[in-house]
Amino acid sequence: MVALRGLLFDKDGTLLDYAASWPPINREAGLLAANGDAALAARLLLRGGADPETGQAQADSLLAAASTRELATAWHGAGSPLDIPALTEKLDALFQSAVPRMIPVCDLSGLFERLRARGLALGIASSDSAGAVAATAAHFNLAPHLSFLAGYDSGHGVKPGPGMVQGFCEACRLVPGEVAVIGDNAHDMEMGRAAKAGLRVGVLTGTGTRTTLEPISDLCLGSIAELEMALFP
Repeated sequence: MVALRGLLFDKDGTLLDYAASWPPINREAGLLAANGDAALAARLLLRGGADPETGQAQADSLLAAASTRELATAWHGAGSPLDIPALTEKLDALFQSAVPRMIPVCDLSGLFERLRARGLALGIASSDSAGAVAATAAHFNLAPHLSFLAGYDSGHGVKPGPGMVQGFCEACRLVPGEVAVIGDNAHDMEMGRAAKAGLRVGVLTGTGTRTTLEPISDLCLGSIAELEMALFP
């Protein structure tokens, strides 16, 4: 095992249980993008990689892994009557307002407190907006334990590029080989690979599956509740 000094977490599907949190929000997002047209909303959800009936998204789909701007661009191209800037803004507002409805995968504050006590730098890197990341950190009492927050609009680029990992390293005076990237989608693992992170940890609380994640991760865990045991046996 590499000597770790920093852990960089994805948000949705990693800290937050995707199946318990996001399907109804996805359906609301589709309806918003369709300006209330239910038939169009169903088509947009399919374009985003989600079941129109349940809102559950497929692994590595737009709704599972893309930034809001990428999603808005795809949905505008698929028939949303809203222009891309307006749709991006409205989706960001919806996603941030949904933070109190999110279901954590475990006692996040307790886990982060214990990890911080080990001397680890902790960060969150998400394809959601920086505002939604900050709201999540505040809502689940993670902010006191964090050294870095990034969304798609934070200026570090988007996943699967290496920028968020590089920003975390710069903020915390780390080198990539000292960092574990933890996430539920291929974008997260590819971001870690692109940045030459020391460890890539896939978790199964999002849309990714053991089949999609195990071949591209160094560790594949049921959830971050298993992280301490896996990293510090």
